[in-house]
Amino acid sequence: QVQLVESGGGLVQPGGSLRLSCAASVSILSSTNAMGWYRQAPGKQRDFVAAITKSGSTSIGGSVKGRFTISRDNANNTVYLQMNNLKPEDTAVYYCNGPFRLGSHYPGPYWGQGTQVTVSS
Repeated sequence: QVQLVESGGGLVQPGGSLRLSCAASVSILSSTNAMGWYRQAPGKQRDFVAAITKSGSTSIGGSVKGRFTISRDNANNTVYLQMNNLKPEDTAVYYCNGPFRLGSHYPGPYWGQGTQVTVSS
């Protein structure tokens, strides 16, 4: 059983930054299998945010492109989401997920517990 543990959420003002971390209990990244982030705002569906493979190939969702970046630490089975220039519409619960094929529209079988990100003045 793979466990994904997220950290780093919180309250931030518009224009601010946060960094989320997701640590996997075992290595699930490969050259084709990615880990990534989804988010879910109240009353809305869960949407794709970003993903990365072991080799560093990435996919970034359109609504956050240019503001969010994703990176990984293969040695520690950890994926990071750097969120800059945050907007109120980024407010959501952010979930770590994997593994899945990079570019796939379908999430993988494992989910983290979620971490709340609130962007408000």
